[in-house]
Amino acid sequence: MGRNFRAPQCRIERHPNDVQRNSYQNLPAILEKPLEKKAGRNYGPPGTKRLIYFIDDMNMPEVDTYGTVQPHTLIRQHLDYNHWYDRTKLSLKEIHNVQYVSCMNPTAGSFTINPRLQRHFCVFALSFPGMDALATIYSTILSQHLKLGNFAGALQKSTQQLINLALALHHKVASTFLPTAIKFHYIFNLRDLSNIFQGILFSTSDCLKTFQDLVKLYQHESNRVYRDKMVEAKDFSIFDIIQTELVNKFFDDMQETLEQTKNMNMYCHFARGVGEPKYMPVQDWESLNKILMEALENYNELNAAMSLVLFEDAMSHICRINRILESPRGNALLVGVGGSGKQSLTRLAAFISSLEVFQITLRKGYGIPDLKIDLANLYINAGVKNVGTVFLMTDAQVSDEKFLVLVNDLLASGEIPDLLPDEEVENIINNVRNEVKGQGLMDTRENCWKFFIDRVRRQLKVALCFSPVGNKLRVRSRKFPAVVNCTAIDWFHEWPQEALESVSLRFLQETDNVDPTIKDSVSKFMAYVHISVNEISKSYLVNERRYNYTTPKSFLEQIKLYQSLLAKKSKELTAKMERLENGLEKLNSTSAQVDDLKAKLAAQEIELKQKNEDADKLIQVVGVETEKVSKEKAIADGEEQKVALIAVEVTRTQRDCEEDLAKAEPALCAAQEALNTLNKNNLTELKSFGTPPSAVTNVTAAVLVLTALGGKVPKDRSWKSAKVMMAKVDGFLDCLINFDKENIHENCLKAIQPYMHDPEFNPEFIASKSLAAAGLCSWVVNIVKFYEVYCDVEPKRQALNKANAELAAAQDKLTIIKAKINQLNANLAKLTAQFEQATADKLKCQQEAESTERTITLANRLVGGLASENVRWAEAVRNFKQQESMLCGDVLLITAFVSYLGYFTKKYRQDLMDGLWKPYLGQLKVPIPVTSDLDPLTMLTDDADVATWQNEGLPADRMSTENATILTNCERWPLMIDPQLQGIKWIKNKYGENLRIVRIGQRGYLDIMEHALGAGEAVLIENLEESVDPVLGPLLGRETIKKGRCIKIGDKECEYNSSFRLILHTKLANPHYQPEMQAQCTLINFTVTRDGLEDQLLAAVVSMERPDLEELKSNLTKQQNGFKITLKTLEDNLLSRLSSASGNFLGDTALVENLEITKRTAAEIEEKVKEAKITELKINEAREHYRLAAGRASLLYFIMNDLNKIHPMYQFSLKAFSVVFQMAVKKAPADEVLKQRVANLIDSITFSVFQYTTRGLFECDKLTYTAQVTFQILLTNKEIKPMELDFLLRYPAQPGVSSPVDFLSNQSWGGIKALSNLEEFRNLDRDIEGSAKRWKKFAESECPEKEKFPQEWKSKTTLQQLCMMRALRPDRMTYAVRDFVEEKLGSMYVVGRSLDFSTSFDESGPAIPMFFILSPGVDPLKDVERQGKKLGFTFDNKNFHNVSLGQGQEAVAEQALDLAAKEGHWVILQNIHLVAKWLSNLEKKMEQHSEGSHESFRVFISAEPAPSPDGHIIPQGILENSIKITNEPPTGMHANLHKSLDNFNQDTLEMCTRENEFKSILFALCYFHAVVAERRKFGPQGWNRSYPFNTGDLTISVNVLYNYLEANAKVPYDDLRYLFGEIMYGGHITDDWDRRLCRTYLEEFIKPEMMEGEVLLAAGFPLPPDLDYNGYHQYIDDLLPPESPYLYGLHPNAEIGFLTLTSEKLFRTILEMQPRDSSGGEGGGTTREEKVKATLDEVMERLPEEFNISELMSKAEERTPYIVVAFQECERMNTLTSEIKRSLKELDLGLKGELTMTNDMENLQNAIFFDQVPDSWNKRAYPSMAGLANWFVDLLSRIKELETWTSDFALPSAVWLAGFFNPQSFLTAIMQSMARRNEWPLDKMCLQCDVTKKNREDCSSPPREGAYVYGLFMEGARWDSQGGIIADARLKELTPTIPVIFIKAIPVDKQETRNMYPCPVYKTRLRGPTYVWTFNLKTKEKPSKWVLAGVSILLQI
Repeated sequence: MGRNFRAPQCRIERHPNDVQRNSYQNLPAILEKPLEKKAGRNYGPPGTKRLIYFIDDMNMPEVDTYGTVQPHTLIRQHLDYNHWYDRTKLSLKEIHNVQYVSCMNPTAGSFTINPRLQRHFCVFALSFPGMDALATIYSTILSQHLKLGNFAGALQKSTQQLINLALALHHKVASTFLPTAIKFHYIFNLRDLSNIFQGILFSTSDCLKTFQDLVKLYQHESNRVYRDKMVEAKDFSIFDIIQTELVNKFFDDMQETLEQTKNMNMYCHFARGVGEPKYMPVQDWESLNKILMEALENYNELNAAMSLVLFEDAMSHICRINRILESPRGNALLVGVGGSGKQSLTRLAAFISSLEVFQITLRKGYGIPDLKIDLANLYINAGVKNVGTVFLMTDAQVSDEKFLVLVNDLLASGEIPDLLPDEEVENIINNVRNEVKGQGLMDTRENCWKFFIDRVRRQLKVALCFSPVGNKLRVRSRKFPAVVNCTAIDWFHEWPQEALESVSLRFLQETDNVDPTIKDSVSKFMAYVHISVNEISKSYLVNERRYNYTTPKSFLEQIKLYQSLLAKKSKELTAKMERLENGLEKLNSTSAQVDDLKAKLAAQEIELKQKNEDADKLIQVVGVETEKVSKEKAIADGEEQKVALIAVEVTRTQRDCEEDLAKAEPALCAAQEALNTLNKNNLTELKSFGTPPSAVTNVTAAVLVLTALGGKVPKDRSWKSAKVMMAKVDGFLDCLINFDKENIHENCLKAIQPYMHDPEFNPEFIASKSLAAAGLCSWVVNIVKFYEVYCDVEPKRQALNKANAELAAAQDKLTIIKAKINQLNANLAKLTAQFEQATADKLKCQQEAESTERTITLANRLVGGLASENVRWAEAVRNFKQQESMLCGDVLLITAFVSYLGYFTKKYRQDLMDGLWKPYLGQLKVPIPVTSDLDPLTMLTDDADVATWQNEGLPADRMSTENATILTNCERWPLMIDPQLQGIKWIKNKYGENLRIVRIGQRGYLDIMEHALGAGEAVLIENLEESVDPVLGPLLGRETIKKGRCIKIGDKECEYNSSFRLILHTKLANPHYQPEMQAQCTLINFTVTRDGLEDQLLAAVVSMERPDLEELKSNLTKQQNGFKITLKTLEDNLLSRLSSASGNFLGDTALVENLEITKRTAAEIEEKVKEAKITELKINEAREHYRLAAGRASLLYFIMNDLNKIHPMYQFSLKAFSVVFQMAVKKAPADEVLKQRVANLIDSITFSVFQYTTRGLFECDKLTYTAQVTFQILLTNKEIKPMELDFLLRYPAQPGVSSPVDFLSNQSWGGIKALSNLEEFRNLDRDIEGSAKRWKKFAESECPEKEKFPQEWKSKTTLQQLCMMRALRPDRMTYAVRDFVEEKLGSMYVVGRSLDFSTSFDESGPAIPMFFILSPGVDPLKDVERQGKKLGFTFDNKNFHNVSLGQGQEAVAEQALDLAAKEGHWVILQNIHLVAKWLSNLEKKMEQHSEGSHESFRVFISAEPAPSPDGHIIPQGILENSIKITNEPPTGMHANLHKSLDNFNQDTLEMCTRENEFKSILFALCYFHAVVAERRKFGPQGWNRSYPFNTGDLTISVNVLYNYLEANAKVPYDDLRYLFGEIMYGGHITDDWDRRLCRTYLEEFIKPEMMEGEVLLAAGFPLPPDLDYNGYHQYIDDLLPPESPYLYGLHPNAEIGFLTLTSEKLFRTILEMQPRDSSGGEGGGTTREEKVKATLDEVMERLPEEFNISELMSKAEERTPYIVVAFQECERMNTLTSEIKRSLKELDLGLKGELTMTNDMENLQNAIFFDQVPDSWNKRAYPSMAGLANWFVDLLSRIKELETWTSDFALPSAVWLAGFFNPQSFLTAIMQSMARRNEWPLDKMCLQCDVTKKNREDCSSPPREGAYVYGLFMEGARWDSQGGIIADARLKELTPTIPVIFIKAIPVDKQETRNMYPCPVYKTRLRGPTYVWTFNLKTKEKPSKWVLAGVSILLQI
């Protein structure tokens, strides 16, 4: 309203802190922009103009911690002094001629403006306009519209009624729907009213005919404005009721209209079609659907295709969004979980309005400057080019919250500071000048700019798509108010069941394979699945703390998957059936063919008979003719035989000759071959030998002998002559080649023999000396062989010649005879030919008959052989037919299984599948047929697949198989939650080389992905964090463009190959993925299960114990898996052979034989499978013996894995655990007896894992872990009852009972009563009442856990005794549990000696770093240095790098790591918690170096644990793979004392000349060190403040002791005590009382009496005599009393408090670690807000009025010190109560919705809800440890006390000292009044405290001087009223009250100091900073006793 005179605007927005600073820095720049420089340092607007700064949202900037608002301070400085400073030049700038107009919303932002700023403004309160004003405004607007639009007269008359309706509805809505934390946007103001009328103004006279139409339109608009922003169905129904009631109230006859609007009331600009924008009502959903489908088709033609289901909900959202976009300056905020369709619907709505859509494209490093460039382009497009654009922004695109600063400015004013550079602004102004002139305006810069901005606001629409998950949106709305205020909100709801059903039904209509009758049921089931998963996800979150979301998108994905699976499965089924039917058909046709063949065979047999007869006749004729010839031939034969005999003889002789020669042939060839190996080169080489080996000379000698001419064997066969022989190499070679091998001289043969018999004379041997020699050798040997054979042959050759001559003669004779024979033969041939023809005919006929017979046999074999198949296949076909009828239902279940179950654990999967889904299927009206007992796995995979996966390394348990099935069948990308890395191992094996493995953020990973996308490869993104690079959004959502051919990655379009596969993987154990992400992926929980791990560990233990068995088992498994695969292949082959066999395949013998082989193989395999089954049973039986050990290990792993619930530092990987497990198996003692061996294994595994785990745990968590291990082991072994354990942990004490015995509190008695209800503890309560004495003795003993229980209760089990102890003595439970562990597991589980560093070091390796979790006062790196020195790794050797991390050290560390990994050095990285941002790099580095590094490479890391789990930053990868070591100071005196001594050795003890004194004082020092370190555990009673005493203090003190003893003749006890107590240890101490304590210990421990052996270090523990080093350790073990406060000089009560707390925490933690199953849910009926409101109202009601100080002052006659104290107290109380009232009022208004909730309000609300005192109150109050309820009661008591005192200012008879804010002031007042009365100097006075025997009631009047004070408590001792002294406390009386104390002031010199204990007084048990005074109290004992006991007086407990 009042904002039209805008000069340059400056908006101060409320931003996050860093942006806030930014805003403060930007402010001067924004303010200076329109100014110009004048003379000197003066600045002002151009010329003589005045400038008005308009500051909007004055109260939006954040208030910083000091309560200042920085931009306000700057403006105030300007208003006060007319200047501000130039921050760059640091010079002053005087600013003139400007003034400010500002405005603010008093119900949001900070609610106070600095009065020093506000005084400069004249303040106007613009209240919400009254009803009359509003009626006037809107009736004017509406009636004008109706008049100008020529609407019907009746309509115009009804405007007033409508205005009244609108105002009444607005008022009602604003008062009914109030903002809360979740409904933070329920703020209804004039904007909403204007929006409604804006909508009505869209109407034309076509749209509105009657006043009913007007009301309908109004209803529609009010629904859009109010109803669309509502969050839940309950609000809808309330709104609908209000709306209907009010319509009926203001209009008559509306029933029919209201009925119509209930069914359908939707107006939009495209109701008559997209091309003609006209605001009209939609006729019905069908017509709307048609219009929108057409629009969608048009959209898809022009843009990336969107496949939208336009069900009613979606269509109405399009209309809503389109309405917003069509409105002037219409910006939309669409709120809904990811996958609701916000973006797609916006795109379509924008398309309908012809608007372009722009989204930023995130790429690496996209920041504010890039966003500004994008926005600037949008501004120019919209403002200069006049292009309508929608700027669409989603959650994922807000990669930096600062983006919203710009969006906020854009929404609120359209102006974004510094968006456009100055020259661009000039261009814009010049571009729009003509248009401005065209509108008849002056073309001034201001007008041009205003025109530009107005057009931008008109043409640039913002659509924000945000998710309501978490509190992100609420925080944004508070920091960026325009996001909610300047947008129209459309809230996308979870789809209701009807929507889910209608959507699925819509899709099912297009699905052919579903029977139309059950489509309805299918859609119902789909909706039910979706809703049931939502419900189960809630309990999954409560019990397992895992977030599982479903969104509309996941529902659509379910439908899509159903369709594709159904199509796929029915196709598969049809194919299977076809194949089987084909096979069956072939078998049937075979049977039919057999009959035909039999008939054919009969005919063939008749023909054969005829042919036989014909042939027989011919045979007789031939016989006669043959006989004639035979006779003639006989004569000729006689002659021929003779010739033949000679010929045979000749031939034989010739053959003999040739055979013998053939024998010589190989030798000849070999000789030839040998010569071929010789050539000029190698002979030359041979010749060049100087002195060759003897073997070589022998060869040459043999050659000399063999080649000797005429048998003259040379004498000289030396190398020399050999060389001569070989002189001419060519000649020598020719001589060998042409050697006369048939004639060798005898002499040569004789001479060669010795060589031949020499064993070294063989070519192989000689080849090693020389190849040439070897060739020669081979030649010699073979030539000699040849010759020997040749000699045998020669005589035979001569005989042959003779025989040949005889043969020639005989042959001549034979020729004559032959001529005669030829004549005869010719005759015979004719006859024979005739005979052969007849025989051939007969044979052919016979073969045909045989072939037919064979075919019949084959057919019978086929039919017989496949008879079993015939039955089986027929059965299978029947089954498939059955399955086909069940397919819809079965696929429905498996779709639900794949879509939704992946992220759940086993139990939840079963609950959903068997407990909810299957039963629901049966309950449907039209049941869906479904296979009973359907196992989804059998539908989706078969044995062969599973077998293959297991061979690839998938664990064999059911969960893993399910996971793999989901992974291979899901259509969305699978995201594996795989903390133990078992899934990724399988995936890597499964895909092998073809898998591309990347990590987000690694260099070039996008390039790898782009390449894989195009090539259609599989990509695995490993080690995903909780958020994914937004650049990958389109890929994750599979948002393809260009008809599915491309996907955008960043600003790049990448080709998309449909065979591309993306697998995402995270090793986070419990990631929280946003709903958007979960909708895009199928989450699969690969976390190992207990049974799964047990099986794996069983395999591991058996493979170590019985490798034979395990090998047999794994071979069997592989073989079995192989069999399954082979069988399937065989069956497939069989069927495919049968089906592909064509025509008359019975002739195809090969086919039939193949089939038989197949059958035979199958039968063999089945036989083998049976055998294997028996073998497997035997193996499993043998393996089962080891199951107990594997089960124990699995149990321990899961307990260890749960430890991260206690502390995020406790991360362990399965890989590391497996190593520990294997070491343990190796370490276990061997035993012949198997049972004993398994027991040894279990012990070894348990203890090894215990040691491995505990060295990385903090002391306080060790017992928790050990107890959990013990309880779980006993539960697994069924040795304890879960009921009893549950009681022990939960301790469900009965409330509201009062204890009948004095030694038990009400809380304890409640526990006893609850126990008595259990069967085992019946009558326990009566027993305790009846034998109270016995039970009292037991309950009040010092260590009841060591005592026996009274009566028969002593015979109860240990756990039952623990339950009773929990009720009787909660403070002793830590000891009792420790004893319990010792009894059940053994003493080694409770001893506190830490593991030697070198033992842990031995387990480390290049891939296993050591991680030190730091504790104050301990430096673990000394151990590393010591170990390094031992192994030669030191700084001097340059192989030991120590990097202390901090600013800039990251690069140094990386270099050190790289060098060390290569060279094998050691690296220490200290304090890595200081470099949070670098840790992910470190994790990658470590992983990189874990493979292929030098084996000596080691990394040692140290870090402090985060103070709270939220602050934890160390990556899981670093923690889980490292050996974690906590180096805490040990707990317990025993361990501490040993640890102190461990710093020294025998040499230390002997180094001093005065050995006796040195040893005694050293031991006393060790005890002193142990005491001061361990005393911390007693909290403030131990030390007022916590000090980091460390071993350095002890070692340096010992050095000082040595120096002093060496330098002095007498032991300087005083000096030593001073040095130790004031310097070495005292240097840490900041509190005087702690210093006193430290001094007192030293006075007790180190004094001259030590040498006489009279010093007791603790009761029952004297200073040891002179011993050696080990003797001292032994002395501690033997003589140190058990752990108790006495060892520290404290009373046993001191530990009750902290022990009770410790044991409560112990049980609470163990309870949290129990497997959870709380089906009980949240219980309580009241909401958080209601609870807070009730408390708030109660506080406001009971809080009295403030004290009227001025009135009180006038009442007081004189200002005595006491009255001054009373005034001060009243003032303080007023400050506190006014803050309480202020903050509660503010919160009350916030809860009512009248103010926006701020951070402070939320903190206040949380504090009230959790019963804590809010911070803002605490700051103004007194110290207190009470919860809010008790604190408030105490506050009221204090106020009452003050009221009583100030009523007459008379000092109360007894003063409640604790009731003061500042008790010191009252005690000082006592001294002041005494000092005034006696005129004593105040500084010479002190207080004397006499403890009276009075109670408060006994004091009737105040004393004459001083005061009585009461309400004090003593801690550490008690006041003995009879003796009037301090006495030891009674057991379990922790803070007994002190009687009234009389305090008066006396001069210091009269103060009595003998037998006095100066007792400090504190306000609370926190002591330390709450110190008040010191009271001297009488004591008979030495005061030092009380000092050590930590005795003090407390004002509150």
